Amino acid sequence: MYSTFRTSRLSKVIFHTVAVTFFSAAATLCLPAQTTTSPSAGKTIDFKKSLMAPIDLTRPADLSYSSSAGSDEIASAENFIPAPGDNQPPPRRSYGRRTNYSDRWHHADGSNKYTFAGGGGFGLPTGSAGKELGISWKVQVAGGYNFNKKFAVLLQWDYDKFGLTGGNLDRQYVRYNNLGLVDDTGTPVSFAGLDGNSHVWSFTLNPMYTYYQGDSLGAYVIGGGGFYRKVTNFTLPSTGVYCDFFGFCYQFTQNQTFDHYSNNAGGVNGGIGFTYRLSRFASQKLYAEARYVWVDNSPSANSVNSYYPENNKRTGYFPVTVGLRW
Repeated sequence: MYSTFRTSRLSKVIFHTVAVTFFSAAATLCLPAQTTTSPSAGKTIDFKKSLMAPIDLTRPADLSYSSSAGSDEIASAENFIPAPGDNQPPPRRSYGRRTNYSDRWHHADGSNKYTFAGGGGFGLPTGSAGKELGISWKVQVAGGYNFNKKFAVLLQWDYDKFGLTGGNLDRQYVRYNNLGLVDDTGTPVSFAGLDGNSHVWSFTLNPMYTYYQGDSLGAYVIGGGGFYRKVTNFTLPSTGVYCDFFGFCYQFTQNQTFDHYSNNAGGVNGGIGFTYRLSRFASQKLYAEARYVWVDNSPSANSVNSYYPENNKRTGYFPVTVGLRW
């Protein structure tokens, strides 16, 4: 009976204490901001505005807590207007949309004004030329002007050296034997070991357009035209004697040209190529290209060329070139 009385009474005390504390805190939070009159200053202080006013650390403290005295500072802070006399950073410089790299060797976009190329490869004859000429090896040298990163014009020199097919040599062997040629002593000339070769060299002007250029890989189309000279030589084994500096002499055999034909004509070419930049910051590129060349060879006014009419036929071939461009 005693313990029950003490427990009930203690619970009531705790309950009243918690209730009084809760309602006191709620009343404090819900009360509006009050204004107080300072007996010493005789001014009304708005605590809410005083707490929101900015503090200017560069000025002496104002102990009057006057809200009207700080109105200019508050407006200045809210509008981000710097105080007069403060040191401000210089205005930002304005730059163009592109950096200008233009000089004697470069365009404004950074591309080289001049370009050079050199390489080699092989050529595959087609059409009627494929019946007379064998696969060639070639040399190519070029130089020109880049108008921008995309477009350039190259002056190009090419040399394509072809062999003669077996069927062509057989026909020429019969033709030469039927001519009944004799040497200075009146002995019939033997055409055993007859061989031959042909080559085409040219000067052409070639516009080139780069339609894709990445960090490493690029692709372009190229084509043009110009002057082509086609030459065919026939050779026979010849025996000679060579003597060195010490007076020793040696006998040797080599092919010597005994018959020669040539034909000059205009021609055109066109194809596609790919490049690989050796370094992201270098202008040197490896290139590989394939073109088709067509030369408008026709019968010459020179009657000598009529002995080998194949040299006067139109010539077509596919040259493939690999080299370095910069």
